[in-house]
Formats: sequence, C-alpha cells, structure tokens
Amino acid sequence: MALQLRAIRPWLRLGSGLTLLAFVICHLTAHSLLLVSLPVAETALTWLMWPWRSPVGTAILLSAFVIHYSNALWSIYVRRSLRLTRWEWSQLGLGLCIPALLMVHVTGTRIAESVLEVNSYYTSVLIVHWIKAPWLAFVQTAALLTVWIHACIGIHFWLRTKLWYAEWRWAFATYALLMPTVALAGYVSAGNHVIREAAKDPGFIETSLGDSNLTDETVVAIDRLATYGILTHLGLLMLPFAGRGVRGFLYRRRRPPRLSHPTGRTVPILPGATCLETLRENRIPHASVCGGRGRCTTCRIQVTRGLESLPEPGPIEAKALERIDAPPGMRLACQLRPTADIAITPLLAADAHAEDGYVRGGLEGSERVVTVVFVDLRGSTTLGEVKLPYDVLFILNQFFHEMTRALQATNGHYSQFTGDGLMALYGLHTDPALGPADALRGAREMLMRLEQLNQQLEAELPHPLRIGIGIHHSEAIVGSMGPPRSQIITAIGDTVNTTARLESLTKDFDCPVIISRRAAEAAGLDMSSFKLHEAPVKGRTATVEFYALKKVPEI
Repeated sequence: MALQLRAIRPWLRLGSGLTLLAFVICHLTAHSLLLVSLPVAETALTWLMWPWRSPVGTAILLSAFVIHYSNALWSIYVRRSLRLTRWEWSQLGLGLCIPALLMVHVTGTRIAESVLEVNSYYTSVLIVHWIKAPWLAFVQTAALLTVWIHACIGIHFWLRTKLWYAEWRWAFATYALLMPTVALAGYVSAGNHVIREAAKDPGFIETSLGDSNLTDETVVAIDRLATYGILTHLGLLMLPFAGRGVRGFLYRRRRPPRLSHPTGRTVPILPGATCLETLRENRIPHASVCGGRGRCTTCRIQVTRGLESLPEPGPIEAKALERIDAPPGMRLACQLRPTADIAITPLLAADAHAEDGYVRGGLEGSERVVTVVFVDLRGSTTLGEVKLPYDVLFILNQFFHEMTRALQATNGHYSQFTGDGLMALYGLHTDPALGPADALRGAREMLMRLEQLNQQLEAELPHPLRIGIGIHHSEAIVGSMGPPRSQIITAIGDTVNTTARLESLTKDFDCPVIISRRAAEAAGLDMSSFKLHEAPVKGRTATVEFYALKKVPEI
C-alpha cells in the first residue's frame, strides 16, 4: 500500500498543481483586461470564473488545493533530511507562504460570498485594496508574485528533463514574464482609476461597497475568518515539524544501518531515508536534477555491497530504470530506502545535467565484454600533398559518411574520430556475444562501400582509397568519457590497445582485415585453412594471436 501511495503521489502533486495553475491563469487573464476597462475585465472575469464557480468546478478546485497543500506538508514530514537545494527550498518556502498571503483575499471574496452574502466585484475589491486598506495592495502583489514564481519553478523543474524543453524554454520564459507583468499593470491601473473616481465623486465608495454588501459588520467578520484561517495554516504547518521531532527522538534510540561512499566516508541512514537524503544530510554532493522525484535518473548509483538486502524497486524507480536499460545492481538514490548496511558508487558526476539522465544504463563506466574495431585510411598524407585542402576535406567527409553508414547498418557504434580513421564498438547496444559477427559484417560493408566510393571519386583521386581494419573481442572499460558537456561513449584498456596494434599490422601483411583469434572464435568462423600469426603488443607481456584476411569470410 505504501509503495502504491508513493507511486501516485507525484501524479497527484502534478495534477493538482496544474489544476491550480489553470485557475490562476484564468484569474490573471481577467486582471490583464483591467488595462482596457473595469467593465470589460468584470465581464471577462465572470466568464473565466464560471467553470470554477460551478459545483463541479468548485469541487475540483477545492480537491486540487487540499491535495497540493497536504502533499506539501507531507513532503516535509516524510523527508528524512531537510538539506535541500536552493530551488527546492525556494519552491517549498514560497508554496507554504501562499495560504497566508491569500487568506484575506479568499475570505473577502469567495468565502464571504458563500457565508456572508457579499457580492465581489472588481470595483469593491479595488476600493478595499487601494483606499480602505492600502497595505492589502502590497499583500496582493506579493501573493500574485509568490504564486506565479512557485508555479514557474515547478513547471521548469518538471519539464527540464524533457528533451524538447530546451528548444521551447524561451517561449515558456517569455510567457512567465509577460503574464504577471501585464496582470499587475492592470491591477495598478485599475487601482489608480478607483482612486480618481473616489476623488471626483464623494459617494462613489459608499455606493460601490453598498452594492457588494460590504458593511462594517461584514468587514469585521471577514477579518475574523482571515485570522482563523492564518492561525489554522500556521498550526497545520507546525504538525510535520513536530512529527519529525518525535520520529527523530525514537530513531536515535536505535542502531541505524550505515552507508559507505567511495570517498571513504561511512554515514548512518535514518530509518526510511533514501540514499539521496542520507548523502545530502551528510553534505556529500550527489546529482539530482529533478529534486528526488525519480524522473531524471541522474542520481543513479551502483550498489557494490548489500544488494541482496535491498527492497525491490517501486513503480516509479522500476519505470525509470527500465527506460535507461539499467543493468543489475543499478538503483536510483532518490528512491532507494535501505534497511541494512550498504555500499554505493555514484555513476554520474554531482553536477550532472538533465541530458545526462538519458545516457543508457551501464555506459557511465563499467567493465564489459565488447568488440573493438579500428579503421585507418591508407595514404591520407600523400592525398594532402597533391590535393587542395578543401578537396581533401571533401574526400574525407565522403569517406567517413560511408563508414558511418556501414556501422549503422551492422549494429556498430561510432566511438572516436582518429584523424584519418575511426574506432567503433560492437555489442554495445546488443548481445555482446553477437559483436564479433556484426563486426565482420561491418568490415565487409565498409570494404564494399569503399569500393563504390572509389568508383564515384575516380576522377578526384590520384589513387584508390585503401583501409586497414583491426578487430578484437575482449573485456574493456566502457562508458561516457571526455570533458564535461563533450563526452563520448568509448572504451579504454588493453583490448583497445590490442585492436590498434592489429590494425597497424594490416600494413605489414598487406591485407585489409586482421582479426584476433578470440574474435574469430567468438564469431564462429572456421579458420582451419588460415595461418595463425602472433605479434607482441606494446605494454603487455603476452602476444596476440590473429589471422590476416585478404577478404572477409562468410559467417
């Protein structure tokens, strides 16, 4: 039951927040029309508020408020650590200020209409805000900005994990700036209008307030209701903090499980706390773009000890892990709540960005079996001596375009550009056991495309293009590497060095392809009719065994 509630909480929070935001946008749209005239704004407000004033609309609005407000209080209690990021504190803090800031306005309009038979019109509300109690104009302005900023923070950190959001963020930002600006301009303009009308007509205020049934008695009643509302809000706000204090007292009497971090620190885990909360509580930097909501997967960790004692992933975590094809042992720090000792390794940098969350699981850095292919273009230096620079670039671009298409057609991954060659990985996104066979198909495809390219560029080439291909299959460290914001998925280790050595040997043996014995066996090739060679590899004591191929054999 707890897991089910935890799974639907984000959707309830999001749905209720969007419902309240829709109500706010309707309200601010009407305020914007105050720039035109009070009658136009009054008519617009009547039509825009009609759905929300109906019995169904009122029920939806009240339900959304109760859900969103309750979720805010529950989020304070359920957190085992209140060490939040600045944007999380900003959103939570602003959200908790909203009920107090809006209490006088809500009780003076909607509640007063239902309880005290008051009729709320723009004119009467503006008279109260700008003439009777001018301090309310500042409170109303602060409330509008607080509500809008709180909503914008929520929308931004919900959408920032979406790939399309970066392209459309400027549109959201423009609307986020224009909407409250125009609404406040309308509010100030209308406020100045009623001040001028009151100065011209001594009976303007009494008549307008009389039409709304705003007497001295109703004003006193509204103030009393607003005071009760604010006190109730403050009382409810204290409940989660009091609950945290009681829970903390009880937990301190028990021996908590401990979390071990690669920095060498071992810290206690409060019962029920997530790994992310534990790390934050102990000031250990850790990535979490979405703020611990299980959306971005940037908080992913590898559990190196204690995996068998962990609870199974809940619906939110399971869906996120499935989306990135997470390997065994990978969990999300924001969702994992250990109940026993555990050791973890963060898989992304603490300053990871939203796009890093789309990196496939297992590519953050792990040792795995992979097939490495090196391709080198022969005679590129000579080509540069006899052709103009832009001619050389044109030929090389055509070459790399064809090699890349060959990789795409045979399940290969373009890993690195090496000047006049490239490095590719096979078995990265498929079964690693299929890598050697796919690599051989890729080599055949490359040679075929190179022959076609030579025919197309025959008039441009002083001599036909030739390549050397080295293929090896073994363990390597695979992952996203390189400088921040410019990382590539590649491999390092002895396997890469061995493959580079095999590719260089194609010159000595005057053949297009050299494949290691291990890769040939893994591909299921019958090499009984081929001579087995061996050669030393720089940096390793053992030699590498290989076959020199004049053409790629059929599998």
